[in-house]
Amino acid sequence: MMLYNTLTPGPDLLTEREVRDTVIQVMASATPPPPFSTQVYQVIQPSLVLIQTRFEGEDDERDEGLGSGVVINDRGDILTSLHVVDGAVDIQIIYADGTRSNGSVIAAQAENDIAVLGSDRLPEVLVPAILGNPNAMRVGDEAFAVGNPFGLYSSVSAGVISGFGRTFQPEGRDQTLEDLIQIDAAVNPGNSGGPLLNRYGQVIGIVVGIINPTEDEFFIGIGFAVPIDIAGSAAGIPPY
Repeated sequence: MMLYNTLTPGPDLLTEREVRDTVIQVMASATPPPPFSTQVYQVIQPSLVLIQTRFEGEDDERDEGLGSGVVINDRGDILTSLHVVDGAVDIQIIYADGTRSNGSVIAAQAENDIAVLGSDRLPEVLVPAILGNPNAMRVGDEAFAVGNPFGLYSSVSAGVISGFGRTFQPEGRDQTLEDLIQIDAAVNPGNSGGPLLNRYGQVIGIVVGIINPTEDEFFIGIGFAVPIDIAGSAAGIPPY
């Protein structure tokens, strides 16, 4: 036995530094990937726009409004909610790179609260969003809303799809919207017209409103979006 141990010595003992380096390496390999919300935001942010509007008010005063939109094709067409721009005397579009342009409504679907905007000036680098298939989604799947709530540019909120085929009548309007996606991702004034996204950052809907049984204008847990196959048809995008 002594002869064997002499001819076959045991392994060298690790130094304290080697132990520490090994632990760090193992811990690094076990670090989870970034959350889907981080990836979603990076994908959609270049395609998001802020919409500023002005409306004729009483006594020659002009009311101002805010909304969101998303670039959907190489022409620079922007999808948003019709109620964001309907009746506006001035529409300003601010792109992700800061480019500002006058905007105008070039198509509308009143029955779905969807508008398509054209822009007088495009940014040097135009990044259309990637459109997903809402029919591939299921209740419980992750859903992400990105927009400009209360004018806070390019904000992201995360939740899940709560249901499909919902009906919703916006407050103060006779119109009833149908076949909506219900979500619990937080949406607030300023989110209207912004994209609803799947975990890959693909647009699956356009946010149009929230259920609000109180007089407070903030999110209570039920938001709605028009599926992108319906909303996109206003811009000539063929259905899935």
